Amino acid sequence: MTAQTPQAPTVVDGPFFDDLSVGDVFSTAPAMTLTSGLAAAHQAILGERLRLPLDDTLAAEVCGQPSLASPALVWNTAIGQSTVVTRQVVANLFYRGLVLHRAPAIGDTLRTVTEVVGLRGNRPKPGRAPSGMAALRMHCVDQHGRAVLDFVRCAMLPARTAQAAAARTDDLDTVGADATDAAYAAAVAGFDLDRFRQAAPGPHFRDLHVGQEWRITGGDVVSSAPELARLTLNIAAVHHDAAAAGPTGRLVYGGHTIGLALAQATRALPNLVTVAGWQECQHTGPVHEGDTLYSTLQVQRLEELPGGGGLAHLRSRVQAVAVGESSARDVLDWRFVGVFA
Repeated sequence: MTAQTPQAPTVVDGPFFDDLSVGDVFSTAPAMTLTSGLAAAHQAILGERLRLPLDDTLAAEVCGQPSLASPALVWNTAIGQSTVVTRQVVANLFYRGLVLHRAPAIGDTLRTVTEVVGLRGNRPKPGRAPSGMAALRMHCVDQHGRAVLDFVRCAMLPARTAQAAAARTDDLDTVGADATDAAYAAAVAGFDLDRFRQAAPGPHFRDLHVGQEWRITGGDVVSSAPELARLTLNIAAVHHDAAAAGPTGRLVYGGHTIGLALAQATRALPNLVTVAGWQECQHTGPVHEGDTLYSTLQVQRLEELPGGGGLAHLRSRVQAVAVGESSARDVLDWRFVGVFA
């Protein structure tokens, strides 16, 4: 018998910033079918109270199909699928042009392809490991190939060498386009908002005005952080491995913070029909499991829809209070577009 020569194991890491090139396409993430179990687990972690994903009868009357999926479950799944590119992510910097082109239902299957559309190395600083910013376009479709999400996010990734990082100089300010009100409106063009208004007591679009603001008292503790990451196929190491996250400890996935902000928004505005998209999202500080989140919500702009109801451009600002501390710190500035009947 011939003895086998021992081989060094293949290291499963990366990609790092300097492993990427503009035009690279990643399509290896598994597709995922949205199931009632998946939706229930997602709901248990985030506690969102949008009526349509919770009420099959109302969803059928308003949208023509029961078992509507939460928009947060949809975008968390697509972002999680894109983490085949950002396993080593240090931070997420911005999102642009996020529009829900359709409202998936339980039973639909989502598949996301991620393309590198821009790369810029960070300026080297003494004592800081080399890194760079990768702009990624995510195209999410359902089992019929219909567009669900198509947007850009920017992730900061570690680089293997400072020289390789410095060689990438793309202008990321020009990457991605802001969505229009027409694009947001198209996502809900088939919704019967009159029926929603009849079924849901309380204030609706006509009761909103620019400058209106709510402070949601009673915070939400951040729990089951790695569980949410696993649930949505998010393999970014900083959400699972404290050693990878560095001295501050394991970080909470940004979609977790956004999901809790949405849950608090639905307590302030219980007749929010759905979220049509995001104008902008800035993670202004890290969040850790056990933090308690508080938010304020403000109406910034209103746009009527042709068939009644309208779009409300909302701004959610979130602060976190760590366990054993009393001072709050800013962690999220999220501008999103809500649909109202």
